[in-house]
Amino acid sequence: MMNYKKYTRQYFMPPERCMDWADKEYVDHAPVWCSVDLRDGNQALVVPMTLQQKLDFFQMLVKIGFKEIEVGFPAASETEYEFLRALIEQNLIPDDVTVQVLTQAREHIIRKTFEALKGVKNAIVHVYNSTSLSQREQVFRKSKEEILQIAVEGAKLLQQLTEEAGADYRFEYSPESFTGTEPEYALEVCNAVLEVWKPTADRKAIINLPVTVQHSMPHVYAQQIEYMCKHLKYRENVLVSLHPHNDRGCGVADTEMGLLAGADRVEGTLFGNGERTGNVDIVTVAMNMYAQGVDPELDFSDMTKICDGYEHFTGMKVNERNPYSGALVFAAFSGSHQDAIAKGMKWIDEKHPDHWTVPYLPIDPTDVGRSYDADVIRINSQSGKGGVGYILERNYGLVMPPKMREAMGYAAKAVSDVENKELMPEEIYRVFLDKFVGIKEPYQITEVHFKQENGITTEVTTCYRGEKKVTSATGNGRLNAVSNALKKAYGFDYKLVTYQEHALTKSSSSSAIAYVGIETPNGKIHWGAAIDPDIIRASIDALLTAINHSVK
Repeated sequence: MMNYKKYTRQYFMPPERCMDWADKEYVDHAPVWCSVDLRDGNQALVVPMTLQQKLDFFQMLVKIGFKEIEVGFPAASETEYEFLRALIEQNLIPDDVTVQVLTQAREHIIRKTFEALKGVKNAIVHVYNSTSLSQREQVFRKSKEEILQIAVEGAKLLQQLTEEAGADYRFEYSPESFTGTEPEYALEVCNAVLEVWKPTADRKAIINLPVTVQHSMPHVYAQQIEYMCKHLKYRENVLVSLHPHNDRGCGVADTEMGLLAGADRVEGTLFGNGERTGNVDIVTVAMNMYAQGVDPELDFSDMTKICDGYEHFTGMKVNERNPYSGALVFAAFSGSHQDAIAKGMKWIDEKHPDHWTVPYLPIDPTDVGRSYDADVIRINSQSGKGGVGYILERNYGLVMPPKMREAMGYAAKAVSDVENKELMPEEIYRVFLDKFVGIKEPYQITEVHFKQENGITTEVTTCYRGEKKVTSATGNGRLNAVSNALKKAYGFDYKLVTYQEHALTKSSSSSAIAYVGIETPNGKIHWGAAIDPDIIRASIDALLTAINHSVK
C-alpha cells in the first residue's frame, strides 16, 4: 500500500503530561452504565427495529440491570418519538430507571424533544454539537467562538425548557468528535456549558467525551480524559462519561483506560453494535471486571438468552469468538488445552479453592449459563486424551486408566478425522462402546465356574471358530485364573498389566464397569472394557475383548 503518506495523526495531545492513570492496575468499581442500543445501535441496523422489538429490547436491558437507557432521538423521526411516548404512556419505565434522549444543539429539535418527554419521571436530556477541527473547517465552516456559542445556547435552552416544564431533568453535553478536538478547546466549551448549568451534588451534570471516530491508541485517549477530569469546573458535581467507538478495534481498551483516567460513566451497546465498526461492547467491559473479582452491577448470568434476544431484535449475529458471549469462546479442541482444563476442573472439585484459576478458562462458564459438557470440551481431530476422558467421565461416569484414555483419545480423533466433523458426547460414547466393549469374535467364553482351593480354580468353556473347549486353571484371583485358562487353551502370550473397576455412578442401574489392559510381546497394550451388574462377569468380558483386540 503506497498511499500511506496522505494520512497523518488526527488527534491532539493534552498541553500537559497526564499519566496518573498509568499507575493504576485495574478498574476497581463499576461505572454508571448507559445502554445506547436503542439509539446508536438501532440507527446502525440495516432494518431498524419495530416498535414492539424496541419495547421488548428495553425490557431486556432493564432486566440486565441498566439504570440509564438512551431510548432515541425523538425529534429525528416519528418512530423514535412514538417509542418514547409508548414507554411513558404504558408506564413501562421503572422508577429506578432513567431514560435518556438525544438532541442536537438546535432550537426546533430541542423543543420537539421536550414535547416527547411530557409525563416522564426520570430523564436525561443529552445535547451535543461537533467541536473537532475537521468538522469546524469542513462541515460548519465556523470559528471556535461560533461553535462554543452553539453549545452555550443549547445548554441555556435545555435549562429554560426544563424550568418551564416544572421538571427535574438531568443534562448531558457531548463535544461530538472529541477525539479530533484540541483538548484545551474541548475543555473551554465544556466549562462554558457547565457555567450555564451550574450542577449541584443532588443534580449532577454529565460531560460525555466520545470517541466519535477512533484516531489514536488507547493511552492517548486516557491522557485526554485525565486532562479533562483534572480541569473541568464543578468536577465534584460532574459525571465524566465515555462513549467509545471501535474504528481501530480499541473500544474496550479505550474504555478501560478512560475509567482508570477518572471517568465515571460508560455509554455503549451489547456486543458492540453501532455505526461503522460499532460502539464499545459493554458486555466485554463488564465481564472483564467480573473476571477480576469486581462486581460490574450488570447481570449476564443467562448469556445465551441475552444473545438470542439481541439477535432476534436486531437481526445481527453475536460472533462465535466474541469475548464471554460467543458460542466458541470457552471451547477447547486442542488436546493439551483439554487435558489442562480437565485437570484444573478436577483440582477445583478436590480442593474447593476460594478463587477460580482453571487453565484456559478466565471465568467459570457456568457463571454465564454455559455448560462444560456442551461448551468447553469439544472433540474433533485435534483433540486428545484429556478431553475425551473428561467428556466420558462427566457424561457417562467412565474413569478409564490413563493409558486407556490415551487409546480412546486416538480412537475418537480417528473417527472425527474420517468423518470430518466434531463429535458430540453421545457419539464419543458410541466410539467407546464400539471399540472397547463387547468384542466377542473370534474368541468367546460361554461358561465359567470357580472353586476356592489353593487359590482360585476355574473351569472355562470357550469357543473359537465353532470349536468348544473346556479348560481348567488356577490363579491368585478369579480374573487371573480365567486368564491362565485362556493362555493354556490357546497358547496366548501376554501380560495382564492393568485391571481397574468402579461403580457407574452416572448410571441409573447398579452396574459396574471393568477395564483390562494386556501387553503383547511386541510391547503393545490392548484394551477391553465391560459393563455388568456382576463385576466378575464384567472383568472377564473386558479381558476377552482385550484378547480379541490383540489377535485382530
